[in-house]
Amino acid sequence: MSQLSGFPARMEFTSIPNYFFSNLLPEIEDICELKTSLHVLAALYRKKGHPRFVSYHELLGNDGLMKSLKEGDGKPEEALRRALQMASQRGIFIHIVLDSDGSAEDIYLLNTESDRKVAARIESGEIKLSGLRAVTKPRPELEEPPDIFTLYEQNIGMLTPIIADELKEAEKLYPESWLRDAVKEAVALNKRNIRYIMRILERWSSEGKTDGAYQRVSKTDPDKYIKGKYGHMVRR
Repeated sequence: MSQLSGFPARMEFTSIPNYFFSNLLPEIEDICELKTSLHVLAALYRKKGHPRFVSYHELLGNDGLMKSLKEGDGKPEEALRRALQMASQRGIFIHIVLDSDGSAEDIYLLNTESDRKVAARIESGEIKLSGLRAVTKPRPELEEPPDIFTLYEQNIGMLTPIIADELKEAEKLYPESWLRDAVKEAVALNKRNIRYIMRILERWSSEGKTDGAYQRVSKTDPDKYIKGKYGHMVRR
C-alpha cells in the first residue's frame, strides 16, 4: 500500500448526503457496495441537466472504480453488477432498465421523492432520454378461472358422478356466471351441497337476477330453501 503524501492545495469536493453517513454507512458491510455507492453519488453530483442519472456502461468506463473492484479471480464487471444490485435493494438508488438500440441499458437515479416521480415518468415514456427508450413490459397473462367442476371441489366438496351430471345439466340451463355466483352464495351461507346450489339457480331463473350480482339470501330468510318443496333434500 502506497502512502499518501498529502492532499493538493486546490481540489474539488463532492457532496454526499448526511443521511448516507448517519443511516446507510453503518449498515453496509460489503466493500464493493460501499465503493460503488460512493462513485455513483459522486457521478450524480457532477451531472448537469435533468434528470440526473448514471448508466451501467458509464460506471464500466470509470477506471478508478473498476480497478478498485478487482477481487482475486473475480471479474470487476460482475462485482460492479452485484454491488449495484445490493445498493438498489438497500434503497440507495432507483434502478431502471431501458432499451438502447435493442440492448438493455441499466440506469440509476438517487432514491429521493422527486427522482421517484421522475423514474415513473421515464418508465411510462413521458420523459424521453437521448438514445434510450422505455422497455415495453409484457402484460401479465390473466389466469383462467377454474371450471365449474373444479370450483365445486375447491369450495363445496367431493365431485361424484351424479353431482358432475347435475352440474353438466346446469351448464346447459344457466349462464356460467350464475353457476359461479351460486357456489359463492352457498359458501357464504355455509350451505355446501349441490341441492342448495340448484335451488339458488331455480330462484334466480324464476325471480330474476339483478345486474349479474348474486343476492344474499341471509337478508331475507336463511332457511328459505329448506322450507320449499325440496326442503327435505337439502342437508343443513
